[in-house]
Amino acid sequence: MKELAYLNKFFYKYKWQLLPGVFFVIISNFFAVLPAQIIRIAFDLVKENIALYRLFNGFDKQGLIYDIFASSLLFFGGLVILLAIIRGLFLFFMRQTIILTSRHIEFDLKNEIYQHYQELSLAFYRRNNTGDLMNRVTEDVSRVRMYIGPAVMYTINTAVLFALTITAMVNVNLKLAIYSLVPLPLLAITIYYVNSIIHQKSEQIQKRLSTLSSFVQETFSGIRVVKSYVKEDFIRTGFEAQSEEYKQESLSLVKVQAYFYPIMLLMVGLSTIITVYIGGLQVMAGKISSGNIAEFIVYVTQLTFPVTSLGWVTSLVQRAAASQKRINEFLKTKPEIINPNPNPFYVGGNIKFENVSFTYPDTGIQALKNISFELKRGELLAIIGRTGSGKSTIANLMMRMYDVDHGAITIDNQDIKHVNLEAYRRKTGFVPQEVFLFSDTIARNIAFGLDELDMERVERAAKNAAVYKNIMAFDKKFETYIGERGITLSGGQKQRISIARAIIKEPEILIFDDCLSAVDTKTEEEILSNLGKVMKSKTSVLIAHRVSTIKNANKILVLNEGEIAEQGNHSELMHKKGLYFELYEKQLLEEQQLS
Repeated sequence: MKELAYLNKFFYKYKWQLLPGVFFVIISNFFAVLPAQIIRIAFDLVKENIALYRLFNGFDKQGLIYDIFASSLLFFGGLVILLAIIRGLFLFFMRQTIILTSRHIEFDLKNEIYQHYQELSLAFYRRNNTGDLMNRVTEDVSRVRMYIGPAVMYTINTAVLFALTITAMVNVNLKLAIYSLVPLPLLAITIYYVNSIIHQKSEQIQKRLSTLSSFVQETFSGIRVVKSYVKEDFIRTGFEAQSEEYKQESLSLVKVQAYFYPIMLLMVGLSTIITVYIGGLQVMAGKISSGNIAEFIVYVTQLTFPVTSLGWVTSLVQRAAASQKRINEFLKTKPEIINPNPNPFYVGGNIKFENVSFTYPDTGIQALKNISFELKRGELLAIIGRTGSGKSTIANLMMRMYDVDHGAITIDNQDIKHVNLEAYRRKTGFVPQEVFLFSDTIARNIAFGLDELDMERVERAAKNAAVYKNIMAFDKKFETYIGERGITLSGGQKQRISIARAIIKEPEILIFDDCLSAVDTKTEEEILSNLGKVMKSKTSVLIAHRVSTIKNANKILVLNEGEIAEQGNHSELMHKKGLYFELYEKQLLEEQQLS
């Protein structure tokens, strides 16, 4: 239960909704206990009136006694029905308060988890798969909600009903009450023993479900690759294997529960047998009436559902505890990147790297080694190098997706760790190497960085990104709905929409991470020409593979294995005839061969 203690703050928040629910539980159970006493009175009345009816056999008064007897039974029967209706009304109120509150808590918990997800750093998402993240905010929260609502409701209901029923039984006859309740401690021991098994198996089930969800999510995301390589049968086999493991774990839990419920019913049935036997002895001894036996049987019957529901409630609590443990693991994860400064920050555009080194925490690969350079406002910095040389790492560090291991990055002479991160990112346009578009319209994807949709700015950004004509060729133009991850667009179209999304913000700093690789040379020149006008007097960083893309940059960094091999402008680097010269000559030769 220590994992579920996290939810106590929600119980406190909604205490004024939950307390009436507890009140309705008590009242409903009060009306559940009363019918047993009425049945006892009615049962004794039947016994007495039958004897009286036989005593007046042959007399005229016998008919009158029969009428009084019949009307009395009708009255008691009607009273039992009335009490059942009143109890049902309070049970309705009970569910409307407790179950409704559980939905509010579920809403709050999902929002809290989602908010925490957004605060966590990029490294967290590299360590965890999407399917597992989704499962914790959906399936795990749903299981926790079953604890907050039904489990808590039935636990309170059982506790109150037990207290009222046992009190009533003891008041009638202590000896009979003790004998009737003898099987219940055995039941409690059984529950205690099975709890640990249920808890362990519930954790295994949740882990299997997360693995299965991740498998499905990954498969559907890469469905084009699956179809291209004709791997449908292979993937289906893998899915069947994952499903089989999940099924076996679930069946294992069901088997435990299958033994659990019959044992509980046996205990309850044993209580009824003991009640009849001991109650009969007490009647013969003149200590109770036969109506008390009927009353006790009703009490034991009333305890049947709460006792049998203990197994179900126990399962709910244990599965909720397993799910909440998984949720807590992420909620206790501290974001590696924090925003320590809420004060306004006005981005000028001066960037400086001072002996920056960085190693990816999840892989241990050192991506950068003692990188130093300075970029002033209005300048264009180009970064080139072979694959894996650390180009994208520089872009990620500029956006502070990670913090450096050694050295420092300053923005306008302030350490990037100490500036208002939100204000900085709002004035920075970033086009990542791996383009991501949302399942929405083209217009809304371009306007993602704006507070509201401004079609004039959207169209202007599309023209500057050289994608306007492509968009107007669609039937619905800017209202064209993009499929998941932009599946309905070509690679070049996705890249250009991503560029439009970055420049529509009118950023002070613009970072392109190899985002022109899927466009042709003519379109690339058009985009660069437009960006030259858009980013005039603003800072730009252009990461590319093609030398032709970056030759007009103010400063060029040539990276090799995480270090700066060369730096300077195009003319200076060509004159050195080093690595940059080799890349240029090689690419020029490839272009000549293609032409």
